[in-house]
Amino acid sequence: MRTLAAGDGWSATDVLCTFGPCDRPFEEQHAGVCIAMVVAGSFGYRSAAGRELLTPGSLLLGNAGACFECGHRHTRGDRCVSFHYQPAYFERLAADMGLSRADASFPYSSMPPLRVFSSLIARACSGATHRASCVAWDELAVELADLTLRSTQADAKRRARATSASAWSRVTQAVRLIDETPDAPHTLARFAQLCGLSDFYFLRSFERVTGVTPHQYVLRARLRHAALRLADEDAKIVDIALDSGFNDVSNFNHAFRAEFAMSPRTWRMQRRARRCEARET
Repeated sequence: MRTLAAGDGWSATDVLCTFGPCDRPFEEQHAGVCIAMVVAGSFGYRSAAGRELLTPGSLLLGNAGACFECGHRHTRGDRCVSFHYQPAYFERLAADMGLSRADASFPYSSMPPLRVFSSLIARACSGATHRASCVAWDELAVELADLTLRSTQADAKRRARATSASAWSRVTQAVRLIDETPDAPHTLARFAQLCGLSDFYFLRSFERVTGVTPHQYVLRARLRHAALRLADEDAKIVDIALDSGFNDVSNFNHAFRAEFAMSPRTWRMQRRARRCEARET
């Protein structure tokens, strides 16, 4: 665990876990309110709110004082950029958003990898990678709390449907393949064959476990990969687009703008400008 930034009532840490299938889960407790962005790896997360599979792009949610367990039954290791809030500070943020005190408590233990969080996660990943941080962590902490509180109720329908242990195992296998090779020509038929399911049952299982369709998951994995390369490398945008699994740069530009609300070129310029400002200060 490495502290990235801290302020009055909040902190941000880079958390690297090396546990694997042979390591037994143990009970932990959230000291404050926690919103953790999963940026690499996948793992099981169990709390009083239920059991979830956390994958890159999803959020781990924890209420102050809540007990939980994290397990790596199917794969080793993960990395999260974790934001911790003192309860009084988080309740004040919720009140400023027009929410009640009861609404400041998460009804669920996670959020799926949705588009609304993509820009925040990419910014956090970029900031955690560089010593001269290009991220305004205090602003990111407030933005993340706002979006998370407003998004938790929208995921209610998926929570009502049970998911079997075998579905978890098969979806985890597919998720790992996507995260390791986001640029590969992934198809629904290939995933279904890999998991020994029909196209219909794989699609339904994947969406129940992750909260998004396989196509949406693959697209966001490719865009996260491209966003980090744009910030870190001098390669041409067209080369990054093709290397990330897109057939042409026009499709890449359209998808990137839809995901991050700006063009790849603007994203690159903003990240580098922020990094230069951080170095100067």
